[in-house]
Amino acid sequence: MPLSTYGLIKGSAIGHLRDADDDHYQLLLRGAAGAMHRIAVNVRSSAANAPSTVLFRSTPTLPPAFTAQLQAQSDGAHKLPRKAGGLAIDYLRSGFVRTGLMRPLAPDLPGANNDLKDQLEAAVLKAIALPGAKVYAFGAMWGPEKTRADTYFRFTPGSGIHDIHMNQGNTGRFAADNGCWQDGALILEYPGNKWRAFFFAFQSQSFKTDGKGNPIGG
Repeated sequence: MPLSTYGLIKGSAIGHLRDADDDHYQLLLRGAAGAMHRIAVNVRSSAANAPSTVLFRSTPTLPPAFTAQLQAQSDGAHKLPRKAGGLAIDYLRSGFVRTGLMRPLAPDLPGANNDLKDQLEAAVLKAIALPGAKVYAFGAMWGPEKTRADTYFRFTPGSGIHDIHMNQGNTGRFAADNGCWQDGALILEYPGNKWRAFFFAFQSQSFKTDGKGNPIGG
């Protein structure tokens, strides 16, 4: 089944956890009416049949028509139709995600500015520091979990979004998640109409898929 809760959460970055767990970088957003949301960004793959290092691409350039739609969205969680023409992202069909330029990047290495967590942390700290900056997270949403506090930031009700990576071209136990127009991404907007977009994929995924998001040719 494709992702049933595919959507977008928009808000202001107010906190982050670089080393909360081995596989994710955690980001705290304030959305509509002060509601909190956790953004869980994969920095490592758990797939058994491929290297754990994530494929990564960052760009400051997005289509103006797409960014205008982002800016028009209100803060908070929005379920998105999984189809062309709206805000749904498809790495292979949207036309602005250059998968051929994605490269493996280790999650954490000694030194500065040389790993995936460094890239995310620099962009997020900038968003926290600049008034008016916004974060847009695409993926599979969860919550609100009215009787459960968030695992990492402890706010209630728990709410957030994960699967912030390509969600097609999977095999094995993740093949059930395949679908078109449901890919994840992390996009940051800074004052002055400046942007930074992050796209993620796993080395176990294929960049050739059919109309249902299933891999073509292995």
